[in-house]
Amino acid sequence: MKINVDIAKSVSEYLLQIKAIKLDVANPFTWASGIKSPIYCDNRLILSYPTVRTYIRQQFVQLITEEYGSVDVIAGVATGAIAIGALVAQELGLPFVYIRSSQKAHGLSNQIEGKIESGQSVVVIEDLVSTGKSSLVAVRALREAGCNVKGMAAIFTYDLPIAKANFEKEKCDLLTLANYDNLVRKAVDSNYISDSDIHKLVKWRENPQEWSK
Repeated sequence: MKINVDIAKSVSEYLLQIKAIKLDVANPFTWASGIKSPIYCDNRLILSYPTVRTYIRQQFVQLITEEYGSVDVIAGVATGAIAIGALVAQELGLPFVYIRSSQKAHGLSNQIEGKIESGQSVVVIEDLVSTGKSSLVAVRALREAGCNVKGMAAIFTYDLPIAKANFEKEKCDLLTLANYDNLVRKAVDSNYISDSDIHKLVKWRENPQEWSK
């Protein structure tokens, strides 16, 4: 999971400023999976802030151009990455598709929405990576359609060990603009959290299930 530290600091600062990231060790948030977490990330808020939205878009464009080179299609993971993925595709002058978590139960039963052809190279855009399981559903769908998935680019990752294992198992490259460590350091520097909270945040990332107990 490669990362540019300077960009990660800037993205982390933006996410904290617009309150897309919430940190609360004393009153943890509960994920849909039941896991309790001291951090909650809602990157959909980025779309409401033009300056932040433009910065994220341009960093994705630079990242994709430098790391993946020529690409045929940009794909967004539904629903969180549809809008930002479309903005990236527009800036690059490329076609855009998005991938549902599963096939529709009606109509054409599509899982991939938009025009895509076997043999095309694709970079997948994601807003957030936690365990990586839902993100990698999109990768598998594209591969099953005959596409060459060059990799995934995400705004933020919790850097959970299980996510690393899942991406390695799927043989999918993951690049992110920001990650957990840089976010926590920025939060401390900004007095968003105290130094005493760092240990608890580190312990959570090492084993979220155990921490939740």
